[in-house]
Amino acid sequence: MAKNAQDSAQLEELLYQALETELGGIQVYETAIRCAVNDDLRKEWTEYLDETRTHRKVLLNVFQELGLDPDTSTPGRKVVGHIGKSLVKAMEMALAAGDPAAAELVAGECVVLAETKDHLNWELIGHVAKHGKGPQVKVLQAAFEAVEQDEDHHLYHTQGWTRELWIQSLGFPAVLPPPEEIKQVETAIGASRAEQARDQMLKKN
Repeated sequence: MAKNAQDSAQLEELLYQALETELGGIQVYETAIRCAVNDDLRKEWTEYLDETRTHRKVLLNVFQELGLDPDTSTPGRKVVGHIGKSLVKAMEMALAAGDPAAAELVAGECVVLAETKDHLNWELIGHVAKHGKGPQVKVLQAAFEAVEQDEDHHLYHTQGWTRELWIQSLGFPAVLPPPEEIKQVETAIGASRAEQARDQMLKKN
């Protein structure tokens, strides 16, 4: 398959949004950790916070390599920033309501929402690295390879945690840590298989 010349302006827009997502993600995790009741989940999110800080550094290196200003504002970046602040505000509202278990659920949902955008950003960066042309492709490929596995882990594992905590709150037996955690899921297919295996895990407990 022939490689295509990517739209340079839109690639820059993607990178600005990706950086803003990581910056917002740091604030999301800092707040989510305050909401965590489950010790294992708090530990997990603390690791994700450290990894998100590393992802920010990886992107800042990309900006330096490509000669981009990390402080540049675009309409799309402003939207991403607004969404990140809104997720933090939602968790703070849940904390203020005084129900720790409910706040933990809200935090799980907010992390999933933030990581869905983050995962998409890196998936698109990887697509450009694989199919694009030009000197920036090598820079993007190195960044993608450094971050990809973490992003899969953050999204699929937090989806599992949030599902199981919701199931527990509804009065049903839950698998905690979730199947995604136990099976060390790193792909969408693996996440699906892990969820399907939860009934067998419950029988073993």
